[in-house]
Amino acid sequence: MTVYFIGAGPGDPELITVKGQRLVRSCPVILYAGSLVPPAVLAGNTAERVVNTADLDLDAIVALLAEAHRNGQDVARVHSGDPSLYGAIGEQIRRIRALGIPYEIVPGVTATAACAAALGCELTLPGISQTLILTRYATKTAMPEGEQLGDLARHGSTLAIHLGVRHIARIVDELLPHYGADCPVAVIYRASWPDEERVTGTLADIAAKVQQTDIERTALILVGRVLAAEGFADSSLYASAQAAGR
Repeated sequence: MTVYFIGAGPGDPELITVKGQRLVRSCPVILYAGSLVPPAVLAGNTAERVVNTADLDLDAIVALLAEAHRNGQDVARVHSGDPSLYGAIGEQIRRIRALGIPYEIVPGVTATAACAAALGCELTLPGISQTLILTRYATKTAMPEGEQLGDLARHGSTLAIHLGVRHIARIVDELLPHYGADCPVAVIYRASWPDEERVTGTLADIAAKVQQTDIERTALILVGRVLAAEGFADSSLYASAQAAGR
């Protein structure tokens, strides 16, 4: 048997990969993060057992994986977005490795990609930003040395900040010295879900705008000049032969 850590995508059930969908529909055991994965992602499954792990701790989840291993049953372990990003799969993998349980990671569409799609923009533009930093805001778990938001902001690149919308005012304070008050910002709540909500502005006004909404979690903060750039150069990818030779 194999435990498949599957990225279900950001919310829209059509954004799961073909491979992920095939495994969800064929594995006899499904463990899914019900607080973040919509039930529609599980449509068409033929599983003998489907478990919402939202209220289970690590020990209970590993026990279910071990049981499936003893029974020779493949497991679709379904996480939101891409499981390699803030998916808490590392601790599960560490435990099942020790138990000799085989596993595979199936990538998924990230929340960052879904937010860029919702905004209709590209996050890497010539002459504006060629670097995207995905990070989170330090709350319960401290950030490693050199990864504080101010350290990352010095690069001036596009930022995708997870798990920080409740602290938007503090985030703004840390970013202002590096990006300037006029830097565009977008806060996207539940990107690609039916109740998706977007708040756009600048570092000067985004905190006040967000505080006027009910957004408190499940939102991504995007920061960078790419969000409102107009005068950027064309890339060399589609340049004519004459232009490319200049």
